[in-house]
Amino acid sequence: MIGSPTASRGAGCGVIPPARATARTESGNGEIGGHYCGPMKFDGFETLAIHAGQEPDAGTGSVVVPIYQTSTYAQDGVGGLRQGYEYSRTGNPTRAALEECLAALESGTRGLAFASGMAAEDTLLRTVLSPGDHIIIPGDAYGGTFRLVSKVVERWGVRWDAVDQSDPEAVRAAVRPETRVVWTETPTNPLLNITDIEAVAQIAHDAGALHVVDNTFASPYLQQPLTLGADVVVHSTTKYLGGHSDVVGGALVVSDAELGERLAFHQNTMGAIPGPFDSWLTLRGAKTLGVRMDRHSANAERVVAALEDHPAVRKVFYPGLEGHPGHKTAERQMRSFGGMVSFALRDGEKAALALCERTEVFTLGESLGGVESLIEHPGRMTHASTAGSTLEVPADLVRISVGIESADDLVADLLRALEG
Repeated sequence: MIGSPTASRGAGCGVIPPARATARTESGNGEIGGHYCGPMKFDGFETLAIHAGQEPDAGTGSVVVPIYQTSTYAQDGVGGLRQGYEYSRTGNPTRAALEECLAALESGTRGLAFASGMAAEDTLLRTVLSPGDHIIIPGDAYGGTFRLVSKVVERWGVRWDAVDQSDPEAVRAAVRPETRVVWTETPTNPLLNITDIEAVAQIAHDAGALHVVDNTFASPYLQQPLTLGADVVVHSTTKYLGGHSDVVGGALVVSDAELGERLAFHQNTMGAIPGPFDSWLTLRGAKTLGVRMDRHSANAERVVAALEDHPAVRKVFYPGLEGHPGHKTAERQMRSFGGMVSFALRDGEKAALALCERTEVFTLGESLGGVESLIEHPGRMTHASTAGSTLEVPADLVRISVGIESADDLVADLLRALEG
């Protein structure tokens, strides 16, 4: 049975858009201009998604942020920058509009956009970790995060532990004197486990560590980790924020301005930034995030109800189920339960693989969060890098990203495929 959150979050989240950001000029000076709209009088989530960072263009009145498809900017004399812009790796008005919008949606002080979610993760870890440090990651972390930590970060002399973060005390027990980051996903990918953000943030802070939350599965519409005590929010904006499977991107949003400056320095120095058109596509997608997430969540609940009663299904993983061990926590910290669902089949891996190839409305493919529904086998696809490790996912597991098509068609497609 699917429960309902007891309280709505986000519509009146008290967001104040961030102060005008300092430009990351090559010389280290200057102020970014562009689409700063000042403190908004209205703070409803959907209002911010459409207006934060997106003041009508001063020159033309365009209500849509222009695509500033340029690599460089004319200067009025040596060092005479116009609104702080000199080179588009360092700053671009279209990207600046996206970054301001993302900061507002996550109730942060600074947003930073990247070429991918993994670029955002890499930049963050290289900013805050040093050789000899320790990081705690989820016991069922996203395969890309696991690969980055275990195959790249570990080579720098950074130690790591994977911990079931649905139990805050397990996190506390894993903390070492050298722990600098506690990295959380909630819901997790792909087992949809839930972490109590407030509890784990307190544990991290007691240890002098940063608490980072990958909020990709929930999106800022359903959950705002910074308001619950987290220090950094990570997104693959490719997913729900972009929402249309036509752009790859990532983001970091922080609550602390000084950390934001450090991250901005590394963003500019390392250069893994999105282009203007990618930034524009992501900003376009963010405008409709709220209405899309409502439909994703409603459709997922219909799909879950059908899967729960099917004899071929061994177990359904969805935090909206009252029997889910993290249901009460999800109910407290999320607006609703999202569009991601995983389920295990009674007849094992062979049945899971066959199901993935039989659906018609659900497209077999990696990624998630687009308007179209996707189906995949995590063990062979998105989480193949965890094979043979303690993070290896069950072979009988199927993950679906429930889109915004007709719920009747989605249910019918899955039921037909389950029947073979």
